Amino acid sequence: MADEHQFIENGLQRAQIDEFFGDELSRAGYGGMDIAKTPMGTQIVLKAEKPGMVIGKGGKNIRKITTELTERFGMEDPQIDVQEVDEPDLNARIVADRLANALERGWYFRKAGHTTIDRIMEAGALGAEIVLSGKVTGARSRVEKFNRGYIKHNGEPAQTVVDEGQGVAVMKLGTIGVTVKIIPPGATLPDDFEIHDDVDVEDVEQAGDDESVESLLAEEPDEVPDVTEDAEEEVDVPDEDPAEVIDEEIVEEVIDEETADADESDDDTEEAADEAAEDDEEDLDEDVAEEAADLVAEMEDEDDKEEDQ
Repeated sequence: MADEHQFIENGLQRAQIDEFFGDELSRAGYGGMDIAKTPMGTQIVLKAEKPGMVIGKGGKNIRKITTELTERFGMEDPQIDVQEVDEPDLNARIVADRLANALERGWYFRKAGHTTIDRIMEAGALGAEIVLSGKVTGARSRVEKFNRGYIKHNGEPAQTVVDEGQGVAVMKLGTIGVTVKIIPPGATLPDDFEIHDDVDVEDVEQAGDDESVESLLAEEPDEVPDVTEDAEEEVDVPDEDPAEVIDEEIVEEVIDEETADADESDDDTEEAADEAAEDDEEDLDEDVAEEAADLVAEMEDEDDKEEDQ
């Protein structure tokens, strides 16, 4: 069997055993269990409000439970240890069963809820919450909550610090689910802190000079230089190197000559283009004149032929 399947199987078996103990030991005030595997077998620690009822007369009840665990759940050599709950009002499982029994006996849910949570806080709990869900007063289901003190709902403290228990009240209109959460007294929460009085604190050694803060504050500040006077002073500009100046002049002259040559070449190209345009115009004028003369000669010839006829 894979590890994941083994974890699921162990969790399912644990839930079934817990449900079995809740049904068998409800009158004894069942308050939870702890299971541990040992080389000698399986060690089970039961917490109950009335350990005598769990053991039974002459150990009859405890032997019956041991036989049931072996035959029904296949546990090898189960060893059951029964412990009495010191403060039943701080055990969430016992409180949930008590509240469910009170509702079944006809207690009004508000009275039962406030009475139960007051007893929890009087026992020294840091915080408690009771949730009743179901058909509390009518045919329509709803949720009622009772809060006191400080309670954690999520994160690691909600799993490790908060004690949670469930119970079921079977009513005429339907079942009512009872959930109780309790933070026991003395629980350490991540956001707790302590303030210690009359504690000797070692002096902190200052690095560097031995001057104290008071002496530094008592000293007069140095005179701040006037910025305007410094701005008015003339700024000395370093003399330029004559060789660099000569080189700059030569470069400028070369650039001027190149630009002049470029301008002259541009002028020559423009003049050549103008002359070519004028020659084209003259050739066009001569061609037009010749064509006109030919047309006039043809017209005169046609007129002469008409007159002869």
